[in-house]
Parts: sequence; structure tokens; C-alpha cells
Amino acid sequence: MKYGNVRNIKKELLSDNWYTLNKVTFEYQREDGTWETQIREAYDRGNGAAILLYNIQKGTVVLTRQFRMPTYLNGNTDGMMVEACAGLLEKGNAEQTIKMEVEEETGYKIDHVKKVFEAYMSPGSVTEILYFFIGQYTDAMKVGEGGGAEDETENIEVLELPFKKALQMMETGKIRDAKTIMLLQYAQVQNLFGQ
Repeated sequence: MKYGNVRNIKKELLSDNWYTLNKVTFEYQREDGTWETQIREAYDRGNGAAILLYNIQKGTVVLTRQFRMPTYLNGNTDGMMVEACAGLLEKGNAEQTIKMEVEEETGYKIDHVKKVFEAYMSPGSVTEILYFFIGQYTDAMKVGEGGGAEDETENIEVLELPFKKALQMMETGKIRDAKTIMLLQYAQVQNLFGQ
């Protein structure tokens, strides 16, 4: 079986207000060998990284809480989301970016992170690939209040939660962010807390 031959790609810029939205017209070769013209829109906001900060001794994880307008527009009544720390890549370096984001958003300065997987989060319309990390933290690593970069109007609340409570929040729908659910489930499957 042969899939995925693509030819005659044409892009039309629809918006570059925040990131770029392109209308892409192309020919795609079907399994039977015939070519068909397809039209898609692709939103390019860059790639990102996310991390689950965890403390084995305390049995806790650090998450963030902030307002997300797109969720508010789609029925999330207060627009607030509980999420793993994350950010867009700076200069393409996922590990350095996530360490910087951890300090900006949570106030913890961590030296060691471990990449555990990567995933396309919405492959039907968004080009972004997200790099997923885990990292251990201790109270001694707290160097600031966190809350996000002042020039980015993030207004982030830092949450330190028992891991079991975070899992319950996921099960009850209080955590509905995909990257956070994936990292919490990873921690559960890998038995990071030895439970």
C-alpha cells in the first residue's frame, strides 16, 4: 500500500495577525493511484513543549491555572484551565525552552528534564508538534513566585497538588487540557510515584 504522495502545493496566506493561517491547495494520490485535489487550512503557531513537574517525596505535582479565551468561547463558563506548564519553542530548542517556561510560570528553577514523547496535538488543522517532558522539583528549587512573563499578560496561578488529587480532577473533568491529561496518565502508567 502506498499513501501520501503530494504534489502541486499552493499556499494562500489568510492571516498573519497572531500566527499564520494558510489555505493550502494540493494534489493527493489516493491508494488506487488516482490524484485528487484537496483544500485545507493550516494554522502555524510554531512548536511547543510541556512538562509535568513532580515531587516523589511529597507526592505532588505542579500545575498552572489561567484564563483561556478559546475555551470560554466554546462553553467553558469561566474560561479557566488547569494545565501543565508549557510554552512555544524559542529558537527551536525544546529542553531550554521548557526550563525557561518552568521558571517564568511556576517560579521553580530546574536543571534536569527528561523528554518522554512528542505528539501532534491537532493534526487536522494545526502544524504544531508538542515535546513532552517530566522533571523533578524540590522546595529548594523555588526561586520566584512564577505567574508568567509580565509582557505576555498570562496571569498564571501556580498550583501544587497531590498527584492523586490531580488524577481525580482529570476524572471529574476539572482538568480538561489534553497535554496535561497525557502527562498525568504517563506518570500513572510509568508509576512515577511508586503507587
